[in-house]
Amino acid sequence: MADRAGLPGSGGGEGEGSAAEGAARADAGRAKAARRRLVPWKPRSALTPSQLRRRKLATRGALAVCLVCVGAVGYSVGEALTYPGDDSIQARLAGWAREHKLGVVVDKLENLQYELDPPQVGGALPSEALARMRATAAPMPVRHAQIPLRAPMRPLVSPALPGEGVWRVLATAGGEAVVQGTYVRPDADHTSYQAAIAWVSGTKARFELHPGVREPGGTFSVPPTIPKGRRTGLLATWNGGFKVTDGGSRGGFYLNGETVGGLRDGAASEVFYRDGSIRIGQWGRDVSMTPDVVGVRQCLDLMVDNGRVVPDIGVDSKWGATDQSRMFVERSGVGVTAQGDVIMVVGQALTARTLAELMQQAGAVRAMPLDMNRAWPSFMTYDPSKDPADPRPTNILDFQNPPERYYNQATRDFVAVYVK
Repeated sequence: MADRAGLPGSGGGEGEGSAAEGAARADAGRAKAARRRLVPWKPRSALTPSQLRRRKLATRGALAVCLVCVGAVGYSVGEALTYPGDDSIQARLAGWAREHKLGVVVDKLENLQYELDPPQVGGALPSEALARMRATAAPMPVRHAQIPLRAPMRPLVSPALPGEGVWRVLATAGGEAVVQGTYVRPDADHTSYQAAIAWVSGTKARFELHPGVREPGGTFSVPPTIPKGRRTGLLATWNGGFKVTDGGSRGGFYLNGETVGGLRDGAASEVFYRDGSIRIGQWGRDVSMTPDVVGVRQCLDLMVDNGRVVPDIGVDSKWGATDQSRMFVERSGVGVTAQGDVIMVVGQALTARTLAELMQQAGAVRAMPLDMNRAWPSFMTYDPSKDPADPRPTNILDFQNPPERYYNQATRDFVAVYVK
């Protein structure tokens, strides 16, 4: 049978169509009325004088609140951009955002930047980096010629470049190479980048923890800088770790009886003692609070434990927000050998795993992450040959901050190494 639904006289007649259209108009009218109830805004011509006055007061009040909010944010950002120190504008804005609960936004922007500009695969070292590496293969200066050095480190990329993995003198004390350093390429894919490895004698050096002005903040008896008058005997410095104040480090900071954040059992910890020694381990197992402890800097979990890279390294976000543990970015880490010497690594394109592997291959039996991204990793040595009271700092690798970073007010905590 043919379909007659649209024909006159069938079930879809004009009368029913008119009724449906009327119902639709009524529904639309009710919806419009509901919207008016939700947003009761009338044109000025429809308002009484008293209603006009109330509208003016409400408008001016809302504008004043907006101006106060904008002014407060502007003042806060302005303060972040002008505080003392050598931090870059990018680092200052990122720090401000994290301090104001916008860390997720910063992480997403960093992830996007990485996707748009990932590290180069393959290629050769830049000429400056190659010259720095080759310098380790050159004969030592006369004053260092009789100083024994560590056995060369096995390079991660074959064939090795001249000087790759060969140790050189970075700082001396008592005729011994108290600080030694070398350079390697971090993996077989990222051959146009360098990682620097430093070794510091645990028996010939003294280690001090310093706070930063903004991280962890607070008032400590130790200054957030190495001022003139306290630079004699200075050998090296290195950076702190993830922020304590926003919970990023998953641990705390303790110095001379004052604590910021909570010291967490299980956290990877640098522990500083009254006699100037340092230990690195898991809090509550390898290290703990004793009367001899003067400082503790915790950051995430151990990367190397019992001489081995931990099994879950880089698997989850514990080594960096979202997938940052697998990103090839600037990173730093510190470890300790079985003899109690310190291994410090900074690199230009490292994942959590490759950082851990470098520390382990350099001899660390326990090692932990410090900080990441271009603004924060650092390792400086200090040359007293011209002025022992004001030794000249040199970056082992160039990042955003100058080598004088810790001669100025430091915004983040750091470690200073002196002749014992």
